[in-house]
Amino acid sequence: MVRLAVLVLALLAAACAPAPGRPAAVVAPDAASVPAFSFEADTFAFRNDIRARNPGVPGLYANYCFVLARGLRQFHQYARFDPAAPRVDSAEYERLVRAVVSRAPWRRALPPGERIVIPGYRNLRELSAAEEAAVKTGLGGPFWTWIHWTNWRVTFEGLPPGHQATVLDEIREELAAGRLVQLLVTNWPKPELSHTVIAYGYRTQPAGLALSVWDPNDPAAPGTVTFEAAHERFWATQVYDTEPGTIRVFRMYYSWFL
Repeated sequence: MVRLAVLVLALLAAACAPAPGRPAAVVAPDAASVPAFSFEADTFAFRNDIRARNPGVPGLYANYCFVLARGLRQFHQYARFDPAAPRVDSAEYERLVRAVVSRAPWRRALPPGERIVIPGYRNLRELSAAEEAAVKTGLGGPFWTWIHWTNWRVTFEGLPPGHQATVLDEIREELAAGRLVQLLVTNWPKPELSHTVIAYGYRTQPAGLALSVWDPNDPAAPGTVTFEAAHERFWATQVYDTEPGTIRVFRMYYSWFL
C-alpha cells in the first residue's frame, strides 16, 4: 500500500507540474496551422452526440468524443487516401480503419510510402460519409477512453502558477512543427464540459492567442479556444454546447504516459 501511495503521488506531481523551461531560442511564430490538415476534408462527417441532449434516442453514437479525436490524429499520421484505386467492401474498410487506429497516436507520422492506403476516396470526410457504419465499427468502443488514467485531471482546479501558460507554449510549438494536438478541456466541477478537441492552428491576438479547434461534437464548423495572457487562462470562446468561460486545458496522448 505504501508503494502504491508513493506511485499515485508521483503521478499527480508529474501531471500538474509545469514542463521544464525551454531554451530561449525556441520561439513559435505569431500564427501557424498544420499545413497538411483541412477541416473540410480531414475530419469525420458524422458527429459524437451528447446523450443528455438526446434522451431516449436509441442507437445514439454518444460518448465517443475521445475515440473520434484520437482517431482523427491517427488518420492524419498513418493513413493515405487513393481515390483512383478501386473501392472495396465495407468489411475491408472496417479492417483498414482498425489498422490505422491500432497505432499509438504519440508516435511519429509515417512517410507517404509507409502509410495504410484507403482506396476509392479522396479523404476522411468522404470515407466516413459513405462508409459511416464501417468507420464507426473500425474505430472501436469508448470504454477504455472513459477509464484512461489521465482523465482524472479534469478534477484539478488549483493548478500551479504558470501551468496553463506552459501548456499553451507546448501547443504552439507542436502546431508550428506541423503536428495536431489533442486537448482535454474541462470546466469541472460545472457539469458541462469534460471533453476533448483537436487544435490545428492558432493566431496571436492583442490580448493573447486563439486556437482553432475541431470538436467531435460539431463536424460542421471550427471552434475556438482562447488564451488570455493577462490572466494566464484558457477561455471557451466557441466550444460546442458550452457557455463561454474559463476552462482548464491539458494535452492528451502525446506519450505512452500522458
